Amino acid sequence: MAHSPTRRLGGSPFPPIAEYAFLSDCETTCLVAPSGNVEWMCVPRPDAPSVFGSILDRSAGGFRFGPERIMIPAGRRYLPGTNVMETTWQTPNGWLIVTDCLVIGRWHRTAARSNTHRRTPMDWDAEHVLLRTARCEHGQVDLSLLCEPNFDYGRKPESWEYEGEGYSSGIITNAETGVTLRLRTDLRLGLDGRRALVRTTLKEGDTAFVALTWRARDPMLPTTYAQALAAVESTTEFWRQWLSRGMFPDHPWRRHLQRSALALKGLTYAPTGALLAAATTSLPETPQGQRNWDYRYSWIRDSTFALWGLYTLGLDYEANDFFSFIADVCEENGDIQVMYRVGGESDLEEQVLGHLSGYDGATPVRVGNDAYKQRQHDVWGTVLDSVYLHTKSRDYLSERLWPVLVRLAESAATHWREPDRGIWEVRGEPRHFTTSKMMCWVALDRGRRLAQMRGDLKTAARWKTIAEEIHADVCAHGVDDRGVFTQYYGSTSLDASALLVPLLGFLPASDDRVKATVLAIADELTIDGLVLRYRTDETDDGIGGEEGAFLICSFWLVSALVEIGELHRARQLCERLLSMASPLDLFAEEVDAATGRHLGNFPQAFTHLALITATMYVIRAEDAEAYARPSPST
Repeated sequence: MAHSPTRRLGGSPFPPIAEYAFLSDCETTCLVAPSGNVEWMCVPRPDAPSVFGSILDRSAGGFRFGPERIMIPAGRRYLPGTNVMETTWQTPNGWLIVTDCLVIGRWHRTAARSNTHRRTPMDWDAEHVLLRTARCEHGQVDLSLLCEPNFDYGRKPESWEYEGEGYSSGIITNAETGVTLRLRTDLRLGLDGRRALVRTTLKEGDTAFVALTWRARDPMLPTTYAQALAAVESTTEFWRQWLSRGMFPDHPWRRHLQRSALALKGLTYAPTGALLAAATTSLPETPQGQRNWDYRYSWIRDSTFALWGLYTLGLDYEANDFFSFIADVCEENGDIQVMYRVGGESDLEEQVLGHLSGYDGATPVRVGNDAYKQRQHDVWGTVLDSVYLHTKSRDYLSERLWPVLVRLAESAATHWREPDRGIWEVRGEPRHFTTSKMMCWVALDRGRRLAQMRGDLKTAARWKTIAEEIHADVCAHGVDDRGVFTQYYGSTSLDASALLVPLLGFLPASDDRVKATVLAIADELTIDGLVLRYRTDETDDGIGGEEGAFLICSFWLVSALVEIGELHRARQLCERLLSMASPLDLFAEEVDAATGRHLGNFPQAFTHLALITATMYVIRAEDAEAYARPSPST
């Protein structure tokens, strides 16, 4: 099979994870390499099999649109306030600008209802089109197009056929996955098996477009460059209109906050309200390692934490849809699982794709995630805390959601004494993880508050009693001789999730145990100042090998340092973390502390939500300190 045309220095054909651009229409996502090659895209949903998968194997399909023989762009950026990508190319004879987006337009389903949307229709909707436009700004440029899908994670190559009488449109179908792709351009397509190709020369002022759709009925493909340009403008308007609802401080970190908000919004699946943990599968947490997982699902924990981040910025509409998603899955399946597919399906059986070489040789490549079978007790608390936060601001709690919350609180009351797999879903033996117990306290504490809001004082009193019992148990058994919260009962090992103790109000920041825990993690559970989840040689997580520093834990440390009054130290760490952002201000799950190399799936919702929380902690603390500082005249 032909290989994708990306060229890298240093011996690897794979771009660094941090160099990918992320596109979304809130139904489909894709990653675009610096070369202009779309190297990851799954349709019709982000948890479906890939049609472009060269991020995991260079023969698994790609889609490049850019200058001939030039692979390194002069510059790349998102159009401000959007998830629309602009790449500028310099060639020996001219300059070219390519704009990429997944098109979003005005709601168009006027004749029939959607068969995927469960949530309230909004003003905007995905048009299921990947659109790429080009304009020669100066001189002349040799432009090439190579669209080479390989269905079902690179296992099902098919052949293109012309559609219509001319050279402008092609069609390719895979019967097993049920996916049909249509490609349309104002250039002349050549078809060669599974490759659709264009080679042409653009002169100054010349334009071109190519659009790919997987929409089965009434494909909404442009036929002219003017229509393509209008689609880009529509998509730009959507993202800027959405972002304008947020409340962003007038601060140098504003761009990081806005990019994180846009990434989180891009990881939502609008038809159901689900929120992806990340857009990819099997990007390694260790170079050439085996800690490679599929994150294209909706973790209840990650999603509810992400809502904290959006709520912090005043972007809380997404919470309504996600809570409806929770109600959907609980009504269908009874008790809540750790994670679900984006449509709410509960089966995420894990498989290894042995035919793929893996990103930069990291195997195995996995699809599905067996952690969905685990018992993780923290999930009840994360949901109830998020609902409480949302309800307190809205003064409204859905009657449909309340029975679900009662079941979650009762589950915490019933099972809190049992061991579980913990917040990091270890694949070793179950333990009495301290943070899991604390999150059970959160479930009963927030449940009590919600019951009081509803006037159910009897239930509130019973849950308060259980919450107090859990609190006493954690303080008695989850703290070592130094007064530091440990990973699990009877252990002396540290765990970064203990940073949540002050952030969730389990103990006040002034408590000596809180300060001791935060400083112990900062000084002992770090590599070059960046926080590990835990020491892999001290924790039976069921997987061999090392892992990088976890970015969410490092951002949690920023927030916790602010809580205990270490504002200067918190700001220094926050500045360092923000400096590690990708060239497009995105973050993966982990980072190599020595090199700054991004590791793990990308972009990672967990990291971006923690970034929002941490930066807002620092900004607000500095504002408060400024107001409290005496004026020069006093």
